[in-house]
This record gives sequence, C-alpha cells and structure tokens, in this order.
Amino acid sequence: MSKQSDLVKLLQKDSALAVPTGTTAQRPSSPVTGDTRYNTNLLYTEIYNGTAWEAIGDQSATYTIEYLIVAGGGGGGSKYGGGGGAGGFLTSSTSVTATTSFTVTVGAGGTGGTSGNKGTDGANSSFTGLTAAVGGGAGGADLTPAGSNGGSGGGASSGNTAGSGTAGQGNSGGTGTSTGVAATANGGGGGGASAAGTNGSASNAGVGGAGTASSITGSSVTYAGGGGGGQGTAGAAGVGGVGGGGDGGNPGTNGTANTGGGGGGSANQGTFVAGNGGSGVVIIRYLGAQRGTGGTVTSSGGYTIHTFTSSGTYTA
Repeated sequence: MSKQSDLVKLLQKDSALAVPTGTTAQRPSSPVTGDTRYNTNLLYTEIYNGTAWEAIGDQSATYTIEYLIVAGGGGGGSKYGGGGGAGGFLTSSTSVTATTSFTVTVGAGGTGGTSGNKGTDGANSSFTGLTAAVGGGAGGADLTPAGSNGGSGGGASSGNTAGSGTAGQGNSGGTGTSTGVAATANGGGGGGASAAGTNGSASNAGVGGAGTASSITGSSVTYAGGGGGGQGTAGAAGVGGVGGGGDGGNPGTNGTANTGGGGGGSANQGTFVAGNGGSGVVIIRYLGAQRGTGGTVTSSGGYTIHTFTSSGTYTA
C-alpha cells in the first residue's frame, strides 16, 4: 500500500491503519527503532525502542491464570525411621497484569537421614504474591524419633509423635510402633496431600499418605505422596504413597523429582540410609495462545501451560 493510500485511510473516520501482526517468535530479527506491530501472543501493539520491544498505550491488561504449587518433600528418617512428609500442595487461580514479572521458586527435596539420624525438611515453593507451599516434614529416626511438621508431616520412629501437616496443603504423618526395638520397631508413613500416613505396627511399617491428582498439564498427574516408613529387623517396609512417595527399606528410596513426594524411611539393618524427598514444581496455565514467558511452554486443550521444574521468572 502506498503512503498516499495510508494517509487517505487515516483521514477516513470509519477506517483503520493496518499494521503488521504476528507472534512473539515472528518479531523481526533485525528491528530498527520505531518498528511497530501487533503481537498476537501478548494481545497488544508494540514498538521497538532501539533496545527492546515495549507495549504501546495501556499496559495494564489483566488475564486469569490457574496455578499448581508443590513444595519439596521431606527426607525420610534413618533406622526404623518414619517416611518423609510430602511437600505442601496448593492450587487455585488469580489475575495477573501483562508485562509484570513474578519470581517462581521451586523447593528442593529434603535429605534422607543416615546412621540413625533424622532427615531434613523439604524447601518451600512459591509464586510471587501467593501463599507459599510449605516443604514436607522430615521423618523421625532412632536418635530423633518425632516426625517434623510441614506441608505434610513426617512419620515418627518407634514410640513417638508424628509431624502435623499445614491446613489446606497436606496431612499428618503416622506414628511408629508404641513399644519395641529391633525386630518389632517400625516407622510411620509420611503424610500426603490427600491422606495421612498410616501408623507402624508390630509387623509392618506405615504406608505413605496418598497425594492429590491434578489435570493442569492436560493429563491427570498425582503429586505430593508421603514416604513409606522404615522397618525393624523382622518387619515389612512401608510403601510410598501414590504421588511420588519413596518406599521404606534398606535403603529407603527417594521421592520422585518434581512431585514433592516424601523420602522413604530406612530399615533397622544394612546401611541405615533413608530416601531423599522429591523436589517440587510450579505449573501455570491460561486459556488461549501464549502470552507469558518462562518455564517450559506447552499447550493442551486450548490452554498454554508454563511448567517450572526449577526456580525462574514468569513474565505475564
């Protein structure tokens, strides 16, 4: 179209000036200052200012995101230890303002205990401005028997108190056997997002609490299962809860990465090494074509999905 035709269109009240349109990926590879286009991902007109693309006019457009935030799972306890509690599980929706940047923190899993010692708690996960998901509590151990509080609580070693979960995020761990050592001592299961860990008995260690399923990625995935308890010399190990919880045993197994699963407690035999908790995850989605940046970007069912398996930045 000629410059004269453009001028005529501008003078017509019932017309409009056509500008180039395209996605963020289709921006010119060598833009010059003043280049103007409509971004079909971000849904605004943008101009190149000589160093970066910036929105023209109203930059306060908001849109709704759904989110899932799962914290790191707690480490299991050593020597008929309790299973680690699952990381806290949070899911909801909120509005974000276009071009605003948000810090995303993905919590690491706690370390499993060794030589009769307790593990460590999982780390919190968060998305700027929202309540943090609390890391899972560590499982109790021979030398430090009580389970720790957390997103979900850690299971206890023999004869002690289990850790409590955080309201709206997880459940309590199970207690260990009330009496006995060696053969009859069995740890409790770590709590999960949907259920508490079960108690250890004279013949079996406790089972990790079940996690909670989410379809935010487009398919159903279960997160935040508790770790199974470690057994005595004659008991049976506890199985980890569905949702990434590690099994108790010799040694205890790790919670699954990026599920927030708790680590399995170790048996009263062998190396006395408990399982580590699984790391957390943060997932964001919204309807329509890609508008934000950050994380691994996929699409499903008309939604754009941003998955953070490690800490980073989401720009709306």
